[in-house]
Amino acid sequence: MKRAVGVGQFDYTVDAPESGGRTRVEVTAEQIRAQVRGALDEDVGAGDLTAALIPANATARATVIARERAVLCGREWFDAAFAEIDADVRVTWHKLDGERLSPGEVLCELSGPARALLTGERTALNFLQLLSGTATATRAYAEAVDGTGARVLDTRKTIPGLRMAQKYAVRCGGGTNHRMGLFDALLIKENHIVSAGSISDAVRAGKASGKPVEVEVEDLDGLREAMAAGADRVLLDNFDLHTMREAARVANGSIELEASGNVTLQGIREIAETGVDYISVGAITKNVKAVDFSMRFNQGKEQR
Repeated sequence: MKRAVGVGQFDYTVDAPESGGRTRVEVTAEQIRAQVRGALDEDVGAGDLTAALIPANATARATVIARERAVLCGREWFDAAFAEIDADVRVTWHKLDGERLSPGEVLCELSGPARALLTGERTALNFLQLLSGTATATRAYAEAVDGTGARVLDTRKTIPGLRMAQKYAVRCGGGTNHRMGLFDALLIKENHIVSAGSISDAVRAGKASGKPVEVEVEDLDGLREAMAAGADRVLLDNFDLHTMREAARVANGSIELEASGNVTLQGIREIAETGVDYISVGAITKNVKAVDFSMRFNQGKEQR
């Protein structure tokens, strides 16, 4: 493959988490290139045998079309896939990340060496379809809680190697990023509490780190203990709606509340209306459905 000299500049900063101090995590152009190179290596390997059937001097034009309603995300990954193969590929976009798409709309047009367009098609579309799927799912959940004051959070249930990309997609869809990973905030869960001895002991140890501390609780007594220990946020794990409303009454705005567990698109608004501040939804990154995009070559052959 002919390597591109440059892909262009792209920086995206994820601020995580919302509670307490923030850690700035950047998605850089180099990180995107690294992800794309890995994907191309597993798909192209030593070379594209089928594309080699096409004359080396043949050029082509193509368009990418939406086949369903969606929210676009992943332009930089799409561009990088072709740039890594051949710097002579040109992509002209008609839509921005975060924009809504309707069936039949043209996302972008491409031109350049036919072999490069053929070789890069699947990898480029894989990124675009996956990230647009994440953004589209997030938009649906975010719209379902609109007006309640609650915000939709992502989780660490992401596709391995694509966490920052998917968290970027969540933002494009109107969601809010939770912590990026284990390094930028503390989330004390059941097994941590068992190991530490109690919620109070775990929270006190966490506060000494200087990082924001969130603790998962399973009942109202756990909520009260976490509040007394000075937690910054409490995760209500699998609370029913009645108990969530009672938790919001107990907290009375003195601490942030996050709901988690078995959250569905159909039920998320009822959860939001209990008074919680955040609702974490693993499905927007874990159970993502790729958006149906189609790349079609224009008729007619061209020669360089």
